[in-house]
Amino acid sequence: MIFFMACAATTALPLASQVTTPLSYVCHHVAAPPVIDGKLDDAAWRQAPWTTDFVDITGDPELRPLYRTRMKMLWDDHRLYIAAELQEPDVHGTLTAHDSVIFHDNDFELFLKPVPAAKDYFEYEINALNTTWDLYLNRPYLEGGKADSAWEATGIKTAVAVQGTLNKSDDKDKGWTLEIALPLDAFATRQQVTVPTDGTQWRVNFSRVEWLQGHPREENWVWSPQGAVNMHIPDRWGTLTFRR
Repeated sequence: MIFFMACAATTALPLASQVTTPLSYVCHHVAAPPVIDGKLDDAAWRQAPWTTDFVDITGDPELRPLYRTRMKMLWDDHRLYIAAELQEPDVHGTLTAHDSVIFHDNDFELFLKPVPAAKDYFEYEINALNTTWDLYLNRPYLEGGKADSAWEATGIKTAVAVQGTLNKSDDKDKGWTLEIALPLDAFATRQQVTVPTDGTQWRVNFSRVEWLQGHPREENWVWSPQGAVNMHIPDRWGTLTFRR
């Protein structure tokens, strides 16, 4: 999540020439949803394709992420399901309070705009301790938007599985995986969202914040590149298409 709470915005860099058309993902309907335990071994997930590997937020091909990140999605009549796989040789986390500023840890972030024509959208962050932060934004920060952490994604289920040992730096981990089950009516207190049908499209993006040892600033690796160090440019997010 690229912003500072003190000023409620970051300075966007000019759009990079490497950025092309925003990516797209076809999300398939599933009859038997996955069990939300952080492990991606459910039969349902075999129906969902992986995205391409995440890239640097700017889209610059020379800034190749050090570790692989990828995700996949499914849906049923009640929830949107997200799974992600994050390579990480030393999985760690410190934040345990809900609605902490989760990107102060290494994290995974979901950005959703269920009504593409609207200004407002939703954000969800999770770390390797399964600590979460859900927030609503009435518009992008650079347009004067405000973060609303009072929004709660009621009924959401999340889980994390660590392939290694959490907060133990004297061994080498493989990484961590996560699952999110987001109710399709979780937005109701802030935005009227019609339940998806076949062909419905939302705007969506995913980000990973990684604090590399010895580096003063975080790395930002994303699914659909933004062309700037700023996740809050919804026009550069990808497109999610629901299919039955």
